[in-house]
Parts: sequence; structure tokens; C-alpha cells
Amino acid sequence: MFLNTYIPNPVAFTLFGIEIMWYGILIGAGMLLGAILLYIRAPKHKIKPNRVLDALIVCIPAGIVGARLYYVMFNWGSYGGDFFKMINIRLGGLAIHGGLIFGLLAALIFCGVCRIRPLNFFDLAAPAIALAQSIGRWGNYFNSEAHGGPTNLPWAIPVHGQMVHPTFLYESIWCFLLFILLLALDNRRKFEGQIILLYGMLYSLERFFVEYLRTDSLMFGTLKQAQIMSAAIFILCLLFYLILGRTRKKRKKQNVRRNNR
Repeated sequence: MFLNTYIPNPVAFTLFGIEIMWYGILIGAGMLLGAILLYIRAPKHKIKPNRVLDALIVCIPAGIVGARLYYVMFNWGSYGGDFFKMINIRLGGLAIHGGLIFGLLAALIFCGVCRIRPLNFFDLAAPAIALAQSIGRWGNYFNSEAHGGPTNLPWAIPVHGQMVHPTFLYESIWCFLLFILLLALDNRRKFEGQIILLYGMLYSLERFFVEYLRTDSLMFGTLKQAQIMSAAIFILCLLFYLILGRTRKKRKKQNVRRNNR
């Protein structure tokens, strides 16, 4: 495999003396493709495409701030109170859970102000989030981060002289498959909130197990915080999925009774 032998360079090119990093390019590309997908699919959810652009202006910066804040908070000792080091994201250091929390909170506020049904908007956004993650994870590859421990598997990648699990690749593939699945299910969703809750469960399931392999996890005491967060999100999403599913069935039965009167 190509990845077995290639040593990635985090710098894509230099422009006017400024190094342009692959990390930023790939995360930006993921966001752009996700935004295009949202814009195209917005009418299907009866949301004006221009409203989606307005939402992205609010949610993307909020997500970036949240992702960095979350990472710094759980990795505080590495920054020594250096503010400029804390805000320098060019070399990596964005935590997806922080980005999701802040991004979804910003979207919730936006929906409240613009009178958009939040669960409907979140369902629209879920496939795009998975697609953006699938592409953005490759930024970790070029930064030689978010990898696992040593392995002899054929698809291992070289990092600092060792062959290790490409956990970024595992997550990238999973998120791309998740993107395809959510896109297909959204065409026949049964209730509002179904797609975003499926995203929360399926992404958390993958992240919980892949995190076992990673060697650079953010920690909460002696536990990996991503596993704690993934388990909590999975349980919450499952509970809400069951509640909303049962509510839909009850309403369906009530409508049948009314029609039979």
C-alpha cells in the first residue's frame, strides 16, 4: 500500500512566505463539500437554501471555536497559559466532540431565532457532518496524529519510525459509509430527529472502539474522554430515538382511529 511507505509532509505549499498546511486544506474542503450538500438538499426539508448559508455563517465558526476549546481544555498542560499557542490551529488540535457540541448549540439558537424546526434542520445536516468528517480526518494523516499503537497489519502507516494503526483511516472510511447510509435513510425517514440520532449512535459506536487503539487520546483522569463522551451520546441518542419512535406510532394510531370514526 502507498500509505505503508509514504512519509506525509504537513505543508502543502508555501504562498508569499506562509506555509499552507494540508490540515487546514482538508478540513476546509470537508466543510465546503458539506455546505454544498446542505444547500442542494435544503428544499427537500422545506428549508430555504439561503437560510442554510446563514446558518453556516453562525455554526462553522462556533464549531471551530468549540473544537479548539474542547481540545485545549483537556490538554491544558501542553499550552502553559500561552494564549497564542492555544489559538494556533494550523498544526492540529481540534476535538470533534467539542465542535459538534458548539456547532449544534449554535444551530439550535439559529433555528429558534429563524423559526426553523430544529430536528428537521439537524436531520438535514447529519449526512453533511459525516461527509465533512470523512474528508477532514485525512488532515490528521498529514500531521502524523490521531494514530494508533504499533501493528504488523498490511495497512499500517509509518509514524516516527514505527508502523502503527491508521485510526484516522478507520474513522474516515466509517464516516463515509455513514454519510451514504444517512443520505439513503433520509429519503424515507419516519420521524424528525431520526437521522441525527442515528448519526449520534453510529458515530459514537465507531469512535468508542477506535479510541481503544489511539495513543494520543485526550484524558479525563485515567479514562479516555472520547470514550466517555461517545458512550454518553450513544445512550442519550438511543433513548431519544425510542421516545420519538414511540410518539410517532401513537400519533399514527390516533390518526387511524379518527379516520375510522
